[in-house]
Amino acid sequence: MVRILGLDPSLSSTGWGVIEQEGCRLKYIADGFIKTDPKKPIEERLSLLYHTLCDVVETYKPTEASIEVIFLNDNPKSTIKLSEARGVVVLVPGVYHIPLCEYEPSKVKKALVGTGSALKTQVETMVSVLLSGVKPKNNDSSDALAIAITHAHYRTAKRV
Repeated sequence: MVRILGLDPSLSSTGWGVIEQEGCRLKYIADGFIKTDPKKPIEERLSLLYHTLCDVVETYKPTEASIEVIFLNDNPKSTIKLSEARGVVVLVPGVYHIPLCEYEPSKVKKALVGTGSALKTQVETMVSVLLSGVKPKNNDSSDALAIAITHAHYRTAKRV
């Protein structure tokens, strides 16, 4: 059995989700999101991400973690803020010596829906189907669970 932490980084609302995989079976453990106040200084927002994710790791004790590869957008300021948040999110598994794998958005969509061009609503529906009717807390935690499910699929395929 492996416990997987999926992470969907964002400065405004970082999603997280924890699942267990035993053989081909997936089991929902928990999900949530970390909303930061845009009026607060960046260092306080990043600190909140770090400390909350440390609490998640200490509470749910994942043995592996996964994160989505970031994409560059047209707004350099947004890209920098996302990169800063992602750096903190990536740091947490490192501090706890948890192996971290990265997946491109199209790979996440393909793993859950069967096509890399799937709609966000299709991915959300499949998260609920694959985790026996679980309704994630919000879109960010749903994305994090999708990333954890993707890791479960690919880590199993690598061993076969």
